[in-house]
Amino acid sequence: MPIYALADREPTIHPDAFVHPDAVIIGSVEIGAFSSIWPGAVLRGDAGRIVIGDRTSIQDNSVLHTTPVLPTIVGDDCVVGHIVHLEGCVIENGCLIGNGSIVLHAVRVHTGAIVGANAVLLNGTQVPSGALAVGAPAVIKEGRANAAHISLAVENYVERAIEYRKDLRRIG
Repeated sequence: MPIYALADREPTIHPDAFVHPDAVIIGSVEIGAFSSIWPGAVLRGDAGRIVIGDRTSIQDNSVLHTTPVLPTIVGDDCVVGHIVHLEGCVIENGCLIGNGSIVLHAVRVHTGAIVGANAVLLNGTQVPSGALAVGAPAVIKEGRANAAHISLAVENYVERAIEYRKDLRRIG
C-alpha cells in the first residue's frame, strides 16, 4: 500500500487499523485502532496534520487534506462516507458524514451530528450535537440526527475492517 513520509512528516498507523492497499497515506497522518481506510481514499498530511480516531471509517475515494493553519481531525466512532472531501475541519466523536459531502475550513461537526449526502459545509459552519446538516450550502436541522444509525454504521465498518485484515487477498 502506498504510505509515504514527506521530509520529516511520517504517518503513524495503529497496528489494529486497516488501510486498504489502494489507499494513499502521505505525511503527518495518524490513524487510530480499529479504524479503516478504504480503496481510493487519500489522506494527505503535507501542509498540516490529519488525525483519525479509533473505530472510524474513511470510505472509498474520500480525500482528506489540511491547511498550514488548520488540521483535519476526525474523532472516534465516526463514519466518513464515500467520495467525501474534508479539509481543515474538526469532526467530533460519533458523527456520520454522508456520501459526496464537502466539509471545508474551520467547520466543526459536533458529537453525534450527521452531515447528509452531498451536503456542502462552508467555512466556519458549526453543526450542533445531534443535528442534521443537509443541502448546498448546508442547512442545519437541530435534533434530527439518529444516534442509533451512526452506531450501527460504526460497528458494521469495524467488523468489515477486521474481516478485510484477516481475509483480503489479491487474486489477479
